[in-house]
Amino acid sequence: MDPYRRRLREALARITEVEPDAVQLAKMVVIDLREPAELALGLLPGAHTIGLAELGDRIRTVADPDTPLLLYCAVGERSAIAAAALEDQGYANVTSLAGGLKRWMEEGRQIVAADSLSAEQRHRYARHIVLPAVGVTGQQRLLDARVAIVGAGGLGSPAALYLAAAGVGAIGLIDDDVVDLSNLQRQILHTTGAAGRPKPESGAKTLRDLNPEVIVDSHHARLAAENAETLLSGYDVIVDGTDNLATRYLLNDAALRLRIPVIHGSVFRFEGQVSVFLPYAGPCYRCLFPEPPPAELAPNCAQAGVFGVLPGVVGTMQATETIKLILGLGNLLVGRLLTYDALEQDTHVVRFERDPNCPSCGDEAAPPELRDEAEYC
Repeated sequence: MDPYRRRLREALARITEVEPDAVQLAKMVVIDLREPAELALGLLPGAHTIGLAELGDRIRTVADPDTPLLLYCAVGERSAIAAAALEDQGYANVTSLAGGLKRWMEEGRQIVAADSLSAEQRHRYARHIVLPAVGVTGQQRLLDARVAIVGAGGLGSPAALYLAAAGVGAIGLIDDDVVDLSNLQRQILHTTGAAGRPKPESGAKTLRDLNPEVIVDSHHARLAAENAETLLSGYDVIVDGTDNLATRYLLNDAALRLRIPVIHGSVFRFEGQVSVFLPYAGPCYRCLFPEPPPAELAPNCAQAGVFGVLPGVVGTMQATETIKLILGLGNLLVGRLLTYDALEQDTHVVRFERDPNCPSCGDEAAPPELRDEAEYC
């Protein structure tokens, strides 16, 4: 028996093969081991493409040793050998697709195009595509994503710029304000020439200049109980760039009703905060802050001032969490509040739990009614 057949036979005796009808793609990291020339046939949805020779060096960029892995190749031979090799490296939950892509396709199961990007898109997003944890599949997820940004000011500016640059396909800018010269010390989405124009209109022009492919929906409106669900419906993620507590609580409750994740950010003088709220899968904003502070303890930016670069740092963190959420990467700030002190260049993470008695998310079967809160700040 030749060495390859011996290795294959030994691998098949050791590893776990999974039948196509037992595959749960949403619960696995899927790795296509075929060579580039073979990819024209298509991929399993969500698959990362890593050649067999590269697997040992690149596996840790997409999965840790406890991650459920599904490996596949053309007919299931290379994936069996690779699964045995990963088990030797300490990967405890590795399976090989029985029959490989050939059997998957013969049974009429879904595949996706290996390269759905245009030549221009491949060039624009080349530094994303080369990342094994992103690749063409991840970039396509970004292009298909829809993100609403509530507040096109200090926090919304860097978040919008980085999301548009990353290729998020559709961005909604929601703000009822107009550009003022006093905004420009921190609101980098706008320019001096935009003074007096509605912020969503000004922001949309900037984003289109940065990335003409991005669809930008401008909503020159204040988020209110009567329009919140209409404005936010259809988006995959909401970035909270608001600057007042009344809107923040309303946004929390609307997101729970629509079951849309919220990437929270806030700033005060030299300090900022970031967290992620996944509806009913983690705590919400009211779990963290059940009641607003007294008005004298929550002045707005005009009253308290804000360090100009601080919203840039926090808004960029919000963009980071948004992209991670879309791509399914890393450890999101769910149940964790990251605080940032610009003067000390220090971060601290506070953990908090979902409150079973929370008036907003305590009962999943009874989502909160929307109401316009009194202005707290």
